[in-house]
Amino acid sequence: MSEYIPSPSQWVADQVELYEGSNGTEGLTLRDTGLPVIIVTNRGNKTGAIRKTPLMRVADGNNYVLVASKGGAPEHPLWYHNLKADPDVQIRDGAQVFTMQVREVDDPAEKRRLWDIAVAAFPPYQEYQDKTDRVIPVFIAKPAK
Repeated sequence: MSEYIPSPSQWVADQVELYEGSNGTEGLTLRDTGLPVIIVTNRGNKTGAIRKTPLMRVADGNNYVLVASKGGAPEHPLWYHNLKADPDVQIRDGAQVFTMQVREVDDPAEKRRLWDIAVAAFPPYQEYQDKTDRVIPVFIAKPAK
């Protein structure tokens, strides 16, 4: 098992610790928004270390939609590169943990459908897209076979 390296962002590291330390009973929302988050565990593409990122909970049936928004920043979040390098992830949704595989969504119709679901779950995604020149990537996470 690889070493876990907490996020350099203190609030992210604290939320992951609270979420996982409570077995998914605390730290379940994004700061003061009241909106639910999941924890995505993946492998760092440079270090090989275990990384954990809280992302907005966007569900599409048994699948999850992962939006690489980084708040509308001009560059992709670091976890984007990790998922491109290794699509095998674990997703913690409350007390449940799922082994999943992700892929970036390229098909325009599929991406539009998933984007609409994501914006309905977390409306700021549209503001983030409007303020950046990059096209915000969308991943679909499906249960591993």
